[in-house]
Amino acid sequence: MNKLTLNRIAISLVGIATIFAPLVGNAEVHSRSKEIVVMDSRDLPEEAELPGNSFFLHSDNAGSTYLYVEQQQGARLSVFDVSDPGRIKLVSTTKLATPGAFDFRRPLDGSAELVRFRDGQNVGVLDLRKPRKPSLRVVTALADSGSMQSLGESGLLAVSNQRYSYARAVPRDYQVIDLSTPSDPTLLTTVKQVRHQLVNAETGTTFLLGRDGLTVVRRVNVENEYKSHLMQMQVN
Repeated sequence: MNKLTLNRIAISLVGIATIFAPLVGNAEVHSRSKEIVVMDSRDLPEEAELPGNSFFLHSDNAGSTYLYVEQQQGARLSVFDVSDPGRIKLVSTTKLATPGAFDFRRPLDGSAELVRFRDGQNVGVLDLRKPRKPSLRVVTALADSGSMQSLGESGLLAVSNQRYSYARAVPRDYQVIDLSTPSDPTLLTTVKQVRHQLVNAETGTTFLLGRDGLTVVRRVNVENEYKSHLMQMQVN
């Protein structure tokens, strides 16, 4: 075999490798119509691969939307900018000195989030005045409080001697199915052991927190409609 033939074989192999290389590093799954895109934790910032305990969405006054994910049994809080579902970015990771795992319960006055610790002993307030760098404070004065009643958006009425009992989320597998061709439904992916689900109605994005971390299910048409709406708002 002469040198020219060897060179041609080498060039062909390089071409084949180039064609298949993106398939190895890209785990995104697309429906036939390209309307649904599934991004698992490998498509997201590295911190999304950690399993989470709880999460919630918060939009600030500047038009940004953030996803807050509690990880490592309450020892870590990761914040993702999900304003553009196609370009999700990690904006901060904060170590927390907390009594343990907790759940996000409800907004407080638009600039904070109430959290409830699963040990049933304490509550806390997540300060969101700096949404990219939130801080969590445990409210020790509410130790041993049980049920809570809202006093508008900025207050609570805590009832003592009524111990809080955490209801553990049951993990379930979620299947994403492509129905763009009704005569041939196709299973796009299965997300294992999902404990928590959130939906951003503005962009049509579904967030799933499961065994393998964060999974994002996008609806491209809804995203485009929302972007058009924002552009019209800016013009007006």
